[in-house]
Amino acid sequence: MSAFIEVKNVWQEYGDQVVLENLSLSVNEGEFCTLVGASGCGKSTFLRMLLGQEAPSRGSIQLEGRPLAAEPDASRGVVFQRYSVFPHLSVLDNVVLGLELPRSPLLGRLLGGAKRAAREEAAAMLAKVGLGHALDKYPNQLSGGMQQRLAIAQALIMKPRVLLLDEPFGALDPGIRKDMHELLLNLWHETRLTVFMVTHDLSEGFSLGTRLMVFDKVRLDPQAPNAYGARITYDIPLNTDRRTVRAAVEALPERVTAALQPATVH
Repeated sequence: MSAFIEVKNVWQEYGDQVVLENLSLSVNEGEFCTLVGASGCGKSTFLRMLLGQEAPSRGSIQLEGRPLAAEPDASRGVVFQRYSVFPHLSVLDNVVLGLELPRSPLLGRLLGGAKRAAREEAAAMLAKVGLGHALDKYPNQLSGGMQQRLAIAQALIMKPRVLLLDEPFGALDPGIRKDMHELLLNLWHETRLTVFMVTHDLSEGFSLGTRLMVFDKVRLDPQAPNAYGARITYDIPLNTDRRTVRAAVEALPERVTAALQPATVH
């Protein structure tokens, strides 16, 4: 059986700056991939390529054997660290909008029974992420954690098959992050989405993912720091014996671990 997502010999270059080089990867549907590595090593660039915001300079990305759509579409949802919500809309309307635009592209809104059904569907999704009590509030009335729950509801209401998360909890305090981890894992177990999540927190990467992928530059030239790009240098399955995982953590290069928050593997 072929992989759900196949990345083949992908390079991404901006002029004479090489960000990613010769990146290859196979991901099965339903995997939860956490991506770590030093800042500037191409993790967010890779997410933008998966979303369709950028095309590879070389190589290809396929979804179920077909080239990835050149523009973002409903098959891929995304949540960024900075809350991508509409401040002038209520919590409920922020989520309803994701249903109205594709179903009524000319008017941009639904009417009658279709509108009632969309609002009921959005309210059910908001209840699922713990915002059922806040339907009429506006984003500026919500805490950071609640705004991120809203952003997750916005992404999931589109019923994507792939969820892309770019440091979604980086701005939250530890207690709220723990709650968000539990929420995300519960939603993932329920939906079995394929997830790619960028994080600078190794512990977060190990506790959430089924695979931890380390982005790093394997070739460095002090005279030409932009000449070479990063690739996935470690691809660690996390549903294996913890001793194997611990050994993999200890084998990570110091330049990688120095840029990340530490991980504790019990």
